[in-house]
Amino acid sequence: MTGSNKLTTKDYRKTTLRSYFLQNGFNYSNYQGLGYSLVMYPAFKKLYGNDKAKLSDVLSENIEFYNTNPNLLPFITSIHLAMADNGMEYKETRGIKMALMGPLAGIGDSLSQFCIAPLFSTIFASLAMNNIAMAPVFFLLAENLTLLMIKFGMGAYGQRLGTSMIDKLSAKMSLISNAASMVGVTVIAGLAATFVKMKVTLTYASSQKAAKGATTSTVDIQALLDKVAPALLPVLYTLLMYYLIKKHGWTTYKLVILTVVIGVALSALHILGA
Repeated sequence: MTGSNKLTTKDYRKTTLRSYFLQNGFNYSNYQGLGYSLVMYPAFKKLYGNDKAKLSDVLSENIEFYNTNPNLLPFITSIHLAMADNGMEYKETRGIKMALMGPLAGIGDSLSQFCIAPLFSTIFASLAMNNIAMAPVFFLLAENLTLLMIKFGMGAYGQRLGTSMIDKLSAKMSLISNAASMVGVTVIAGLAATFVKMKVTLTYASSQKAAKGATTSTVDIQALLDKVAPALLPVLYTLLMYYLIKKHGWTTYKLVILTVVIGVALSALHILGA
């Protein structure tokens, strides 16, 4: 691993400001993937500008699915740039990038939507009710300046952390990336079991003759599956989606259509239910 050290503090700050572009090009297929590449484009161009093939490959790699909070994004991009500036390939930085996505999304959403926004809304709504006409303007200025300071603070901290991480842990970076990837896989597995809902409504009735007459017992197939392996069907369906993406290159839209068709068909046949 050899570092180029082409990036300056100005490049990191420019990337921090470009975090406002994260939602540009938002789509159902890769969410903020296009926006992430757009945010990183000037820094990547400076790093790989003389190698257009490399620049193209790096931008294509970063267009993959991504979804986090724009206000804390500079922490991720600064670490990413510090690692890239020290010669690390995307496969080495991807694990950390993806592992930070979920936690910072939750923290950032809570901070911006349930802390800062309600706080300033309460203050300046009170001023507006007291006939201060500029209260809405003050609200916009206060909230956006606060979020801007958070962006720059997170970007600077990510730059320092990324640089020190490279200096101290470069020999163990592959282990860190692997550990981050394992965390990501664990989170995805938990999401699959929690949010993918599939329930078999089929039941099997059996009759038995007894001394006092025939008795009928009903076997609940879903209950049997839950005893053997809870959430087995959601996990199997998630694996099917992964197989179609990985082996056959299916897009998200094809997967959605397939899911709707299977759901409607099996529901009509009373095999699956809510």
